[in-house]
Amino acid sequence: MAKKVTVKVKKTDKKPFILIRPLVYLGRYIRDSWREIRQVRWPSRKATWKLFFAILIYTVLFIALIMLLDALFAWIFKTVI
Repeated sequence: MAKKVTVKVKKTDKKPFILIRPLVYLGRYIRDSWREIRQVRWPSRKATWKLFFAILIYTVLFIALIMLLDALFAWIFKTVI
């Protein structure tokens, strides 16, 4: 059976001086952001290329759809007017 280890974290309720607070908050933000970035599971090179081509194909299809709709509406408006 493993022993349970407890770590006491000393927290101070004292707020930093008002002129230094923005720097303290910026430091905390950068530290916490770095911790979050380290926890990200990045995709492999193969998965990245698959996603890239999927987005590329979707974009081409969407452009073709918009062009067809544009030509259709242009034809409709020409025949009406």
